[in-house]
Amino acid sequence: MAEISASRAREILSKTVGPVPWYWKTFPAFRSMAGQNFVWTHHGEQGPIAHLVTLGLEQEPDRARLALNTYCRLFLVPPHFVGIWCPEGRNIRLACFDPDQLKAFDLAEVAGWFKPSADRIYSATAPVADFEAPLSLGPGMHKIDVPKELTTVDELIVPTSYKAMSNDDPAFALLVFYPQAGLLEALPQKWFTASQYRVGQQWITRAARDPESHRIVGECFGVGTFLLEEDGCRLAEWLSRTSS
Repeated sequence: MAEISASRAREILSKTVGPVPWYWKTFPAFRSMAGQNFVWTHHGEQGPIAHLVTLGLEQEPDRARLALNTYCRLFLVPPHFVGIWCPEGRNIRLACFDPDQLKAFDLAEVAGWFKPSADRIYSATAPVADFEAPLSLGPGMHKIDVPKELTTVDELIVPTSYKAMSNDDPAFALLVFYPQAGLLEALPQKWFTASQYRVGQQWITRAARDPESHRIVGECFGVGTFLLEEDGCRLAEWLSRTSS
């Protein structure tokens, strides 16, 4: 089995998308089927659209086609769709858009109300596919009905909060979606408990699978970079620690 070093984990995670607005620079620009180049824009830290992240054409980035609120993350859907996943109440929502169909809208439409609202995604065009998975799923593998538009995605690792019944129960989980197979695996993080960590202040921001060892590495805000055991639920080791 390939040894995973701290530098290798950092390299893997540097290519892993994190939540907006903090990780908006990890969102890749992409080219649509019609050959249009799309880019992401962060709208600063002041004013009625502060911290908003929007998608637009490269030649007109200020004409928004999609607006994202806190905790949204991008995933690409081969061959030419774009997906967004986000928390939606006690569910995880996966929405899929055809970028060539996205209509432009004025940012005045979202100014003021959108950022503090419970809405995560704003678009003038409906998604081509949209579905939710409950956070209440127990540990292990589950069958899910995945819209056909998303079945080109092999794997999507979703870090999320998890309902803990006590301070010694997992307060975070990784939901591993296998859309192509119609499966979802819930991996409660047995090491991440309220008795060991400051839940809310410390949280798992990103996780990805090492393509060589198939082990999962991740990043915990305020703590460091970690490697999980082969079961994906237990902490193997901290590869690096955040400077206090």
